[in-house]
Amino acid sequence: MELQKASNGHHDLSPDRIPENGFDVLENMTEGDTFLPNKSDGKIETLQEFTDFEGKTSFGMSIFNLSNAIMGSGILGLAYAMANTGIILFVILLICIAVLSAYSIHLLLKSAGVVGIRAYEQLGNHAFGQPGKILAACIITLHNIGAMSSYLFIVKIELPHIIHGLLEMPDNSDYWFVDGRYLIIIVSVFAILPLALMKRLGYLGYTSGFSLSCMVFFLISVIYKKFVTDCPAEHSYNKTVFTESKYNSTADMCEAKLITMNPQTAFTIPIMAFAFVCHPEVLPIYTELKNPSKKRMQNVANISILAMFVMYLLTAIFGYLTFYGKVESELLNMYSKKDTLMLCVRLAVLIAVTLTVPVVLFPIRRAVLQLLFPDKPFHWVRHISIAVCLLFIVNLLVIFVPNIRDIFGFIGATSAPSLIFILPGIFYICIVPKEQEPLKSRPKIQAIAFVTLGFIFMIMSITFIISEWVAGKKTSGGH
Repeated sequence: MELQKASNGHHDLSPDRIPENGFDVLENMTEGDTFLPNKSDGKIETLQEFTDFEGKTSFGMSIFNLSNAIMGSGILGLAYAMANTGIILFVILLICIAVLSAYSIHLLLKSAGVVGIRAYEQLGNHAFGQPGKILAACIITLHNIGAMSSYLFIVKIELPHIIHGLLEMPDNSDYWFVDGRYLIIIVSVFAILPLALMKRLGYLGYTSGFSLSCMVFFLISVIYKKFVTDCPAEHSYNKTVFTESKYNSTADMCEAKLITMNPQTAFTIPIMAFAFVCHPEVLPIYTELKNPSKKRMQNVANISILAMFVMYLLTAIFGYLTFYGKVESELLNMYSKKDTLMLCVRLAVLIAVTLTVPVVLFPIRRAVLQLLFPDKPFHWVRHISIAVCLLFIVNLLVIFVPNIRDIFGFIGATSAPSLIFILPGIFYICIVPKEQEPLKSRPKIQAIAFVTLGFIFMIMSITFIISEWVAGKKTSGGH
């Protein structure tokens, strides 16, 4: 294989010069680097692919990692989304967003295949130069810091309740070990940081699998709770969160709506779209996939999206049919804090989101490396320092910002459409040669429509969120 550079000649990567981990090369490749086979005398030489010596993560582990990247705290808000759209409209919207997310990954993989680059920031550089690289890195960093903060916010809120329940302590206890601010620091240092220091994303496949198992337990418990309690009994679980004046009758509270529209309906689409964002992790996972090909990685993405679609749909349906119109934006808040089963469920969800944080941290670290150290080889000091700094910033956000839900809503309204719709579509339009696909070809027209849809989605989401802020209402969001 040859490393082609736009500014210099060709440099051979002889076997003795190939690093032990090809991931190092990819993470630190410069803007001009591509990994394309060299043509000689009109024939493509049969040279070793870059990923032949690099990809070590199995197909199954890649599915676990990408599914874990998709799965997030957004699953807790989908029952609320269904309550504000109705069952039929929710299912239609969820199918559309899942299909569009899979198509978006197709555009990313097609663009990466054309130029031989498997780094999101480098695709931005190839399409628009340095500004494109900076824009992609900033959007990834903004989105993933928001996602990490949302996960740790769940730890901050729920872990004290779990400790109270396990130790049978009164809720007004003021011991330091039931203070969420101290708990997130402990979780970050002793659970998240060791996983975030791993050199390769593929190593997290086992923790991702366990994280998904915890969320399956959450889903099974939500389904079980639907069948063991009737609607009025469920409403007695957490009376403090209800405002009875919002509802006309008990029958109305316990009636499933097929299609409904209200002022909160506008916020359900950002919640659902945010729940499918995994695009910053797609190319790093593709980089480490064993026997990589576009088709193989697309299959990883399709299976992951399908699995999460089923989990999302079942959680939303059974969560909604348990609480109907009274369901809160975070489903766990609806269940009794004294219930032993739901105490275990809370613990499972905390484990799941905690194990997801390192997966989300990897793309941010790559973005920082691409911006600040694009030509530097892998170095453990940089690798560790960036992880520590990122966790420090996220911990500060979660500790000192009392309510960052509105900030998440704004981040979700800007970063989610950018990562799902706008950037993959623009990369595809700019990177795929006109000789191969003219601008008036069907694939390019589809990509243009896809980007347009993303801008419409972004403008609508920001408009609705700002109007709600002006009206003094609260928005809901989260990954």
